Amino acid sequence: MAQTAATVADRGTTGAWIFRVLIIAGAAFMLYSWFAPWWSAKVSGIPGDNHLVLHPWGVDAVAQVRANADESLYSMPWFFTPFMWAYLAVCMLGLAASMFIDRRISLGRINLPLAAVIIGFVGFSYMAAAGIAYGIGELKASWAGSNFVGKSTIKNAMTGTKIKMESELLIGYWFAVASGGVLFLLALIRFVFVRTPKV
Repeated sequence: MAQTAATVADRGTTGAWIFRVLIIAGAAFMLYSWFAPWWSAKVSGIPGDNHLVLHPWGVDAVAQVRANADESLYSMPWFFTPFMWAYLAVCMLGLAASMFIDRRISLGRINLPLAAVIIGFVGFSYMAAAGIAYGIGELKASWAGSNFVGKSTIKNAMTGTKIKMESELLIGYWFAVASGGVLFLLALIRFVFVRTPKV
């Protein structure tokens, strides 16, 4: 009997460590997508590519764009960048803590592991962040009279000249959606790896 209990305990410990490795991999995937560009735009008449580049914390624009375009059409409020970096820090800390938390919480009649709730929240919120970024991009593009994704012809408000622009979602955006989905899935299947010991 004692040997059987010890075997179950060993399997539970092994499963917990496997799950921790999966969480680390999911966090690394999220970090990779965070630093990879999500969207870019090429403006005609300016040498090179990627004249506007979207990251989770804001948009980088080359000097020619900054000098000739209305900054409000592509920039975010001053607090947005520090807020997004704080969000990333909270997500990483939450994922790290979830690997060692054993507590359970009650949501109404449902009793859930706190670790699974944290992981699920991080995954879902990151997918939501990608969706919100797309929505904000569409909104700002409509204000400028252009398309957020695809080819556009816009009028420069300062010079009155027409400018062609071509923009697209980059692999970093899809990685962000995928990494959020992976973390959310890990939250759902945590019980397979981490079992609550029976008393």
